[in-house]
Amino acid sequence: MKQFQIFVQKEFKHIARDTRTMMILVVMPVILMVLFGFALTTEVKNSRLAICDMAKDEITGKIHDRFAGNRYFTLTAECSSVEQVYEAFRKGEIDIALVIGSEFSQELGHTGAGSIQLLIDGSEPNQASTRAGYAQQILMGFAQEMAEKNGRSIPYNIVSTTRMLYNPQLKSEYNFVPGVMGMILLLICAMMTSIAIVKEKETGTMEVLLASPLPPFVIIMAKLVPYFAISCVNLTTILLLGHYLLGLPFAGSMPVFLGLSLLYILVSLALGLLISTLVSNQLAAMIISLLLIIPTIYFSGMAFPIESMPTVFQRVSTVIPARWYVSAVRKLMIQGVAVKYVIQETAILSIMALVLITLSLSTFKKRL
Repeated sequence: MKQFQIFVQKEFKHIARDTRTMMILVVMPVILMVLFGFALTTEVKNSRLAICDMAKDEITGKIHDRFAGNRYFTLTAECSSVEQVYEAFRKGEIDIALVIGSEFSQELGHTGAGSIQLLIDGSEPNQASTRAGYAQQILMGFAQEMAEKNGRSIPYNIVSTTRMLYNPQLKSEYNFVPGVMGMILLLICAMMTSIAIVKEKETGTMEVLLASPLPPFVIIMAKLVPYFAISCVNLTTILLLGHYLLGLPFAGSMPVFLGLSLLYILVSLALGLLISTLVSNQLAAMIISLLLIIPTIYFSGMAFPIESMPTVFQRVSTVIPARWYVSAVRKLMIQGVAVKYVIQETAILSIMALVLITLSLSTFKKRL
């Protein structure tokens, strides 16, 4: 029994000295608990709201206050016309808009019924349906409260006419396919590049390449070109399958979409190049590349609304390349916006590509 206790103590000491094992055993459960229990939620909070109030009277002012004070909505814009509302949707500034006609209060007072239009971005169908439900509940609660205050036996009837923009049939593919495109391209490109270069290190052929007259920068870029070409083939395959097999429409500019996708592929290849400079074997490169799936799914807006996350996790999501690519693809493919509405995403991906390539080349060891 004493020998058994000695072996147990030895094992505890061995684990305590292994930093990586302690991280997995102690820190990882805390991270996962915080991530899944606190940061990631199926609730759709902080939906960006625009109100177009053409009546601007006491009753509509109370509706305005009711929405502004609700935790599920964040009042982002107050528009004076429906055209301003559509422009805000095209810019990606809002998720839902409330349009109140100039005769709303009079109709509600005379007939006991009034109509309000809800305009919702339907490119994310599940979130759009949830936002519509929240808005309708607020309007029903306001109508009930107003009827009780005025002593009416019959409650007021506020009819919310809902219009789903860009995806009137609420097809799930409209949300699913852009996210899958971002995940597949990032995973495949990063894995291909990282493993290929690390393999050269393991087999010793990288030493031969570095001994050639060409500078290391030219050698590395030459190795990236074939994978860039293969990634372009993958992009074409994914696009054709999404359009013809899954029925995903393409409402925007194809040249802009292709240019943005090629930029995203470059970012993914540069990320794989950076991974290859930090590890020394193919297994480690593959594991790190596969781990990219987790932040891509959870912080790109593919599965969970970014607006519903705590502020710190929203900031974390800004360094995830897939977040900006998925956002731009939805705008181009589903909403059909002009190129000026994806300038922000394009600029951020360009900066990411420049930073990743610079870091990769600066950390690349010219001597093995």
